[in-house]
Amino acid sequence: MLWDKGIMEYIQAARMIRRRRPDISFLMAGEPDPGNPSSVSEQQLHDWVKEGLVEWLGHVDDMPTLLHSVDIAVLPSYREGTPKSLLEAAACGLPMITTNAPGCREVVENGVDGLLVPVKDSEALATAIERLASDHGTRLEMGTRARAKALAKFDSSVIES
Repeated sequence: MLWDKGIMEYIQAARMIRRRRPDISFLMAGEPDPGNPSSVSEQQLHDWVKEGLVEWLGHVDDMPTLLHSVDIAVLPSYREGTPKSLLEAAACGLPMITTNAPGCREVVENGVDGLLVPVKDSEALATAIERLASDHGTRLEMGTRARAKALAKFDSSVIES
């Protein structure tokens, strides 16, 4: 779990939203890397859990099962190559919220299969999360389009040909 994945913005958005919408849950999957100075510490993760902001899942072996259990995939990253987590979310038919950073914006088309927010903008992230959390129909439409795009553009049979 690296800070450059937009962890602080995600936490700040969770803090803003949880005041108004305690029904919205925030999950985090992944492990800290104690040898990496850019990593979130395990203590920090435990502190956020104690604060009631997030549920930290740790390492997840079966991402498709996790993704099928949630409503929205969020990756507020500062920079990416091609983000595998967004490709997996799209393949599972999830609407995505990510930043308008290189790599992320190549996977998500704003307003079509997800929402793009500015990098390091926790308020815009919170607004986007609340928007999709409050609109089941839009989530379903975006998720359907995300899956169609994943199959058409990112499926291994398409990439290998």
